[in-house]
Amino acid sequence: MDDRANTIAGWALAGGIAALGLSILSDGYFHSERPEKMGYVVEGVEEEGDAGGAVAEKPIAFYLASADPAKGADVFKKCAACHNTTKGGPNALGPNLWGVMGEAIGAGHGGFPFSDALKSKGGSWDWQSMSDWLKSPKAFAPGTKMTFAGLSKPEDRANIIAYLNQQSDAPKPMPAVPAEAAPAAEAGAADNAAAPAEGNEAAPAN
Repeated sequence: MDDRANTIAGWALAGGIAALGLSILSDGYFHSERPEKMGYVVEGVEEEGDAGGAVAEKPIAFYLASADPAKGADVFKKCAACHNTTKGGPNALGPNLWGVMGEAIGAGHGGFPFSDALKSKGGSWDWQSMSDWLKSPKAFAPGTKMTFAGLSKPEDRANIIAYLNQQSDAPKPMPAVPAEAAPAAEAGAADNAAAPAEGNEAAPAN
């Protein structure tokens, strides 16, 4: 009986030693250092540490001079879960944005309950204030109820502002093309003229 107990104990001890050895070996084999870039990149959100090497952003008027409302409509899809731009449309999670350009900040129409943080800003939605808001709502109005992280690319902001400007009974004249942007704007116009007339399809009325 004692020999049998000793045999069982020996096998148990050997199994434990083998398991410990395998654990050490597998840890060494599968071990890896923490990657420099973690997880998934969230579009429109700047990564920490990028600001130091980033090219200085020009005033939003520079980008608005060559902005494309059609591209802005595409960018606006990120906002469509909370907003609409239909004339006379209802408020949703966010306010209806028909005629928003030039409107008083935090006032709106249709009785939308804006946060005190936004209502206290004062002024109106002009090119610069809308760009600052779209870049980072939390930085523009700390305490805002807006949860959207923002659009880091000035081109995206310019395009969506151009789109919003068109959603109005009286769109405002867009800024003139700055001298340094003229060659790029002319090249873009030439490309658009040579492209098939896809963008001329009728859009649903707002």
